This record gives sequence, C-alpha cells and structure tokens, in this order.
Amino acid sequence: MGWQWTGSPMKSIGEFKSLLGVLRNRRYLPADIMDFDIEKETAKFDEYLATSSASSIRDGWKSASVKISVPDGKKYASEADAPVFEVPGLFYRPLVEVIKSAVHDVGDRCFHYTPFKKFWQPTRDGPPQRVYDEIYSSNAMVEAHTALQNQPREPGCTLERVVLALMWWSDSTHLASFGDASLWPLYLFFGNQSKWLRVKPRSNVCHHVAYFPKLPDTFHDFFKVLTGDSPSADVLTHCRRELMHAIWRLLLDDDFLEAYEHGIVIECQDGIFRRFYPRIFTYSADYPEKVLLATIRNMGKAPCPRCYILKTDIPDLGTVRDTQKREKLARTDEHIRDGTITRIRNWIFKLGRNVKSTTFDYFLLARSWTPTSNAFSDRLSKFGLDPFKMLVPDFMHEFELGVFKNFFIHLLRILYAHGDGAISKLNERYV
Repeated sequence: MGWQWTGSPMKSIGEFKSLLGVLRNRRYLPADIMDFDIEKETAKFDEYLATSSASSIRDGWKSASVKISVPDGKKYASEADAPVFEVPGLFYRPLVEVIKSAVHDVGDRCFHYTPFKKFWQPTRDGPPQRVYDEIYSSNAMVEAHTALQNQPREPGCTLERVVLALMWWSDSTHLASFGDASLWPLYLFFGNQSKWLRVKPRSNVCHHVAYFPKLPDTFHDFFKVLTGDSPSADVLTHCRRELMHAIWRLLLDDDFLEAYEHGIVIECQDGIFRRFYPRIFTYSADYPEKVLLATIRNMGKAPCPRCYILKTDIPDLGTVRDTQKREKLARTDEHIRDGTITRIRNWIFKLGRNVKSTTFDYFLLARSWTPTSNAFSDRLSKFGLDPFKMLVPDFMHEFELGVFKNFFIHLLRILYAHGDGAISKLNERYV
C-alpha cells in the first residue's frame, strides 16, 4: 500500500493489480532483482533495438530519411542533378509486415473474408430495402471481390482469395496546449471489420503505421546557402507536397506492390491459409492534408480534391445541379495530367523556372493542379487505383468541428440578437 499511495499520483488500481500479478508468479524470486538496475537494463534494451539484429522483432518500427529535390532557380541537366535535401525522422512499419501481423492475430468472428449485400424487410409483404452500413457490405467491396475472383489465380495456388480493405487516417496533432510539440501519425484500419468494433479503442484494431516528419527549420539554412535568399512561401509549400509524396513512395514499397498484385498468404486464426490482396478503399484526412495528397492548390480555382467544381459554384451546394456537376466533373487519374506535370517539372529543373511561374497557370490553374507527381498514381495506377476517389469526407473536421460548428455558432448569434428568451428556449431542448 505504501508503493500505491506514495510517489506519482498517476498510479491506478489496474497498475497495482499488475504488480501483484508479478509478485504472485511462482517464477518470481526476490533474489533475482537484488542487483537489478533499471537504467542500465533500459539502456541495453535501447542499444539492442538500435542494432540490425533487432529487425527480427515482428512488426517492428524502422527509421529512415526522405530525400526531396529542391528547386533553387538554377538550370540542371535533369531533376536527378538538382540539389537534394534530406529530411530525417520518418518512423514507420513496413506495410506488408503490418498486414501479416494484424491479419494473423485478428479473431475470425469479427473479420469478414467475403463481402455481401445486406437487406432489411420492414414488413412481411413489403419489398426489402438495401442497408448501407459497412465497407464489407458496400458496392465497392462487392465489386472488388468479384473482380478478384474473376482474375487468373496464382500458378498452383488453390487458396481462398480475400480482398483486404485498407482504410487510412492521418492527422497532425498538437501534444500540448502550450508550445509547438506535435506528431503527425498515420493509422490503418481494415474495412473487413465492423465500424462498431473500429470505434472502440480497447478493441486494438487500429494499427499505427508511421509518424510523418515535417519540413524542418534547417531547410531555410540549406536553401539560403544554395541561393543566398530565404525560401519563398511558394517554395516551402512545394517542398511540403514533395515531402508528403516522397514519404508515401517509401511506404508503398516493392513488397507492398507485389502483395497488391499477387497477394500475401497468411495463416488465419482458424488455422486456414488464405491469400489476401490489399486494396486501398479510403483515406480520411482534414482539408489541408487532402490538398497535399491530391496534389492540388489549397483553396484554388477548383478547390475540391474529388471534383473540378469551381469555387464560384460552391453556393449551389445541395442542389440537384450541384449533384450532377459532382458526377460529371469528378476528378480522375488522367494521363494528360501526368504528361503536363512531367513537362512542368522539366521546366522547373532544366530551365530554372520558379515553381509558381505565371507561365504554368495556363496548364495548371483551371483544375488547381500543382507541379508535384502523385505517389499513389505513380505506384498504384497500373492496378486501377484512382487516388482522388479514396479521399472520403472527414466527418469530424468537415462537419462536427467545421461546417456545423460554425453554422451553429451563427444560429446562436441570431438568437441572441432576436432576444425574448430565444436562447433559454433553445437550452430547454438540450436539457
């Protein structure tokens, strides 16, 4: 009891029970800890993790540096000859290892290997109604499953083939109310599991994949040595986009592409081996991150990462005409875009043009394109992935903390201006 109620106030009853479990274990001998030094043993453990021999630990973390080409306004024979800035501090887990570990450990009761369509029949004689509530009961999953079953099998393989629905989340997060300490984590969920399971933190179905580094302050010094001037806001924005897609090129490595095309054989909890084919279904992020991922301009002429609707047409939101435009003007992974971006990047590095040159507006402005090559398109377009379709609405940022919050605050202002106890009447509805 002295240990529990002295020292740190952060100790919990659960921690105390955990300590009791160690002390009651028959293998525990007090003599074993007489010469134990926690600082020394922790240092040894850190030293082991820093060595290559620690890579055998399952789903272990790795650290890497990411290189980006820097446009300094000078001419080079090719982009490969341009100055390179190295950004340290990317911590990540190889995607294939994350998938193997997660699928092997997941319980079969809550993991759907085969998608289906769900219907509800409200009355005995009434027609059934389609229920849309999960990834594994969506049209997209059913279509992906059908396409997989129709493609040729791997030579000599008779295993069940399963679509593994990948769902990404990322969000830059401040760690404290004061100061600038922050993290930028990347999470992975599987659409084969129910959303009601995914929302429970204790279910342990959220997988940390990476922590993105930000463009460090040392970049300013690096650029000043190159050019004699500090980097402009346009150069910084361009390099941040380049960094994001350089990170994703590293994550979407050759092992992942091999798995995407040929699948991964994994033994499941029921003892059955299955061949899993990862497919990217969704990527949820706030608008500033979506802009980076879609390689478009922030609040440009066509600000939406999913369609080419102009900023001037946004007031039509919610109308039939707006819905028709969204479908007709949906962004697609066009080959003409890839050719345009390649040409402009050549002008930037071979001709020394500014990244925000007005000459580029003729090619980029109308569709809010930017001179950054999209990593998802480069690596996965040959397998049919459209990087714009994966960018789904972020309900928390775009509605609960965004549109609806501002809308509700404005309604409160109207009620205050109206007077006559309008605010009190509103409060009564929430009691």
